[in-house]
Amino acid sequence: MAIQLRSAEELEKMYRAGLIVHEILTELREMVRPGLTTMDLEKFAEEKIAGKPGKAAFKGYRDYPCSLCTSVNSEIVHGIPSQKRKLREGDIVSIDFGMKVDGYYADSAVTVPVGQIRPEVKKLLDVTRESLDRAIDKMRAGNRLGDVGHAVQSWVEQHGYSVVREFVGHGIGTKMHDEPNLPNYGEEGRGTRLQEGMVIAVEPMVNAGRPEVRMRDEWVAETADGSPSAHFEHTVAVTANGPWILTRPKEMTGPSW
Repeated sequence: MAIQLRSAEELEKMYRAGLIVHEILTELREMVRPGLTTMDLEKFAEEKIAGKPGKAAFKGYRDYPCSLCTSVNSEIVHGIPSQKRKLREGDIVSIDFGMKVDGYYADSAVTVPVGQIRPEVKKLLDVTRESLDRAIDKMRAGNRLGDVGHAVQSWVEQHGYSVVREFVGHGIGTKMHDEPNLPNYGEEGRGTRLQEGMVIAVEPMVNAGRPEVRMRDEWVAETADGSPSAHFEHTVAVTANGPWILTRPKEMTGPSW
């Protein structure tokens, strides 16, 4: 399947979707606190989505039941919001969310501390977000996918963590998941060459312990050794002016999250 290169007009459509994703994720991030359930986050997101153009990207996708993925502690991705899952002081929760607006998708994720978290868990979040920043910096025409994956892997492993290999970043546009796949590991100078107009959801998933994954059910992936896992994501376009993060306002600078 050919990799789609997006026009300036198409990128603007994805950016409109991305701004909604960023706005809602920012509000969700700010409301996270002990005692809240992951379903409380879902209900809040549903209310916000109802007032926006477009629709939630995940709900109904392969029969997924919710608008958010809320993955707590050792859950890596695809945690399903539940009234039974109450957030506790010291937890971390990855909130993954996407929108489809005017036929185009945008997708982003942030891992949020619940109250005060242990210093070693804060370091996991910091290193994972930093690996996303480093990956985004490699999203430049002429670089290769291996350069992007290597940027994540080298930073993560340097700090004693491991990257998840079963789940990867992905092309995105008029489909939620499109070509190419972007592993969070790789060799510099290898893989598909990046071109202007390519759009990829860059999403490091990093385990504090070993990289192995186990599936709790058809959706929820968690660390096999029970260690905490962090997940950060942005939808990023390759442009003549360098990487453009479509899932945050243009005027934002500095760290990705």
